[in-house]
Amino acid sequence: MAPQREWLERDFYADLGVASDASADDIKKAYRKLAAQLHPDRNPGDAQAEERFKRVSEANSVLSDPAKRQEYDETRAMMAGGRFRGGGDFGGGGFSGGTGGFSGGGFDIGDLFGGGGPNGGGGGGFEDLLGGLFGGGGGRGGVGAQASRPRRGNDLETETTLAFRDAVKGTTVSLRVTSPSPCTSCHGSGAKAGTSPRTCGSCNGSGFVTRNQGHFGFSEPCQDCQGTGTRIDDPCPDCQGSGIQIRPRTINVRVPQGVEDGQRIRLAGQGEAGRRGAPSGDLYVTVHVTADTIFTRSGNDLKVALPVSISELVLGATVSVPTLDGTVGVKIPPNTADGRTLRLKGRGVPKRSGGAGDLLVTVKVAVPPKLDDAAVEAMKTYAAAERASGFDPRANWGR
Repeated sequence: MAPQREWLERDFYADLGVASDASADDIKKAYRKLAAQLHPDRNPGDAQAEERFKRVSEANSVLSDPAKRQEYDETRAMMAGGRFRGGGDFGGGGFSGGTGGFSGGGFDIGDLFGGGGPNGGGGGGFEDLLGGLFGGGGGRGGVGAQASRPRRGNDLETETTLAFRDAVKGTTVSLRVTSPSPCTSCHGSGAKAGTSPRTCGSCNGSGFVTRNQGHFGFSEPCQDCQGTGTRIDDPCPDCQGSGIQIRPRTINVRVPQGVEDGQRIRLAGQGEAGRRGAPSGDLYVTVHVTADTIFTRSGNDLKVALPVSISELVLGATVSVPTLDGTVGVKIPPNTADGRTLRLKGRGVPKRSGGAGDLLVTVKVAVPPKLDDAAVEAMKTYAAAERASGFDPRANWGR
């Protein structure tokens, strides 16, 4: 069955428990909360929770995609503002058989939509209008062609947490995911091993049958195959003919170097399995990065605060500084001011395009908590020499 037809029977906003004008963030929060509550891992053997989990996942796959959400809203709005029925009403009175509409009198409504016979059999007729409304292609048979198209699986979301340095340098993580996956017995076909689905004879594989009523030709899902275009005579006992099993699986994910906190990684084809061998959806992995005890990050640059003594700033020194690949010696020039930042080229976050950012080393004076007598006397001597030289640290302060 074409997704747009299913949309008319589903209230995805109600499935997620949000208003129809909910923001993208509200939808995301609602989905994550419900998915955590209903996940099969937390409700083993609970068929009701499993079905609810599927509905919530499908609702999120539509409402979290701006294009799909707009199409869903427009489709529901069109159907809320009008109706199709045997009497011929369209849009609550647009066309009717009674007073004020178009009466029988030789008028062929099929001509209004581009010709064709009384039953809408010609190209571009009223049946094509319905086809366009529900996502079918233009021309004869558009609705049926849409109906028999394999239904892609929903996209899924999961999360992982990485140490800061693993995220910067790149790593491989194993994720345990429980989700609808292709049945291992029938390989997703839905038919018992050794058999195959056959083309539905009632709709000739289109998934739809046409019912004529007066001047109108209505296409509706084939009841014999539920709009799939195929029938399974001997369903797979392990998946009851759906081609899908909910089972845990382990996925090895290569996290690229330089990934940032909150970034999403797309794994094509690793999402929910499509029905009866249709393509799987994608899996989106949100990466959370823990803080490091030494480094912070600004784009592709790394930052580190380097503790130094007063004498090292005044006299100059060469000190060891940690990097992602060990330590390097950094030269502090004499008379370096506290808070000065020294730049080490190419010692930062690796770039996907090649090269790396820089390491920014900011010197911070560390004051000793206690000095022995000799050190105190030395500091007094230094303070006297400092005053004698005319140095006043607050000479321009407060002016």
